[in-house]
Amino acid sequence: MYSMLRRLARELAKFGSVGAIAAVITFGLFNVLHGPMGVGPLTSNGVATLVAATFAYFANRYWTFRHRESSGLGREYTIFFGLNAIGLAITQVFLGFGTYVLGLKGALAGNGLLVVGTMFATLFRYYAYKRWVFRAPAQVTPRVPRQRRRTVRTYETVPLSELLR
Repeated sequence: MYSMLRRLARELAKFGSVGAIAAVITFGLFNVLHGPMGVGPLTSNGVATLVAATFAYFANRYWTFRHRESSGLGREYTIFFGLNAIGLAITQVFLGFGTYVLGLKGALAGNGLLVVGTMFATLFRYYAYKRWVFRAPAQVTPRVPRQRRRTVRTYETVPLSELLR
């Protein structure tokens, strides 16, 4: 039990580190695109998330979940980005609702909405990555050798004189 909790804590720490770097990429790119470049908040977040997700895939595959079974780069990458699209949609709901329904504008509001959306999307992503992308290694059951049956043969004791006849 203790080793399982240690392993989970280590995995969560690595996942959090990758997520923190991906968040810096997302927020940095979002603010550059949405601020000085004047791109809309949803488009800015979409582009920033795509770049950050590419980084996150490779960091998670080759560092966080490297001990987990690999089912092929193509399969994992496709599922990873499908799940990231769902995570992006979660973030976009918060960002779009706050911006277009509540009328929250400006850099502070945009970043705040992005933080809230990212928190909910991160919870989904962690569960989804473990469940469908970076699966647990196959359980290796120790091979127990089959027990051989010994055939016990009984021989009658025959006097040597009878054998020599």
